[in-house]
Amino acid sequence: MHAEGLLVRGGELKIKEMEVQCYLFVLLGSTLFVDKSRDRLRPAINLFLKDHRRLTDYAWGAGALAYLYRQLGVATRAGSKSLCGCLTLLQAWIYEYFPLFRPSQLPQSPDAPRASSWISPRLPGGDEARQRLARYRQLLDELSADDVTWTPYGRDGHTDIPRSLYTGPIRFSDIAEGYDPARCLRQFGYRQIIPCAMTVPHDQYRPASGSSYIVYWDSWVNQLWDNVAARRLDLNFASRPCEHPSETVEEYVDWFLTRSHPRITHPTDGVPQLRPLLVHQVSYDFLLLFQI
Repeated sequence: MHAEGLLVRGGELKIKEMEVQCYLFVLLGSTLFVDKSRDRLRPAINLFLKDHRRLTDYAWGAGALAYLYRQLGVATRAGSKSLCGCLTLLQAWIYEYFPLFRPSQLPQSPDAPRASSWISPRLPGGDEARQRLARYRQLLDELSADDVTWTPYGRDGHTDIPRSLYTGPIRFSDIAEGYDPARCLRQFGYRQIIPCAMTVPHDQYRPASGSSYIVYWDSWVNQLWDNVAARRLDLNFASRPCEHPSETVEEYVDWFLTRSHPRITHPTDGVPQLRPLLVHQVSYDFLLLFQI
């Protein structure tokens, strides 16, 4: 973000701090940190905009991801009827990994933002929307490992972006969420292993409504992001390269099925299943990716 280029008058660079801050406040509140209030923004955003010279010092991508993780958790609670956060990021991620759900794509230069190449599909309404939702649920329940593009950015994409191998909490303001790339090593072209236990908050609070929750982390969590070398996942130590894209260790599937809900549609409700509900046929790969 280059605030210096926003206002130029009479050939001399002049910055109006208030205008720049208001512009960025609205921009961030309507893109990266969207909530459900429609016409209101999180005041925490303003804490990062007091000094425009420090804008490039912040990890905006990590902050947006932490905020989105929190909102995905809130959306799973009873009584929650919608989802907020940077849904453009979520949609683009789905398109990259799951060809079955991709819209049309425009040709694009290599240095252009990847998300801008996708053509947004027309959103149906009424009965058509309900039928489409049922169809998507059916596709998810039938998803197999061959329906996933495990390395959309190439097998060595992490060498260009070392911070993608960071493991530990990521933060935005008072929000801190766990980030553990070992939970999906196949995105790096490595065999999936049973991951170690994640760093967890020391306390949490969930209101009776179930629409939100609050977690409390120890103070040392703040220091993890700056110590990249100590918090970088060693792929060669953790696993080995895949021989086929969806390879896992033998005991991994049993471990995962004891910790997950492998189906979206109940076998007696909704769209009839096209396959018998056998444990060894359960499609677990899609749900695992939500832990990336």
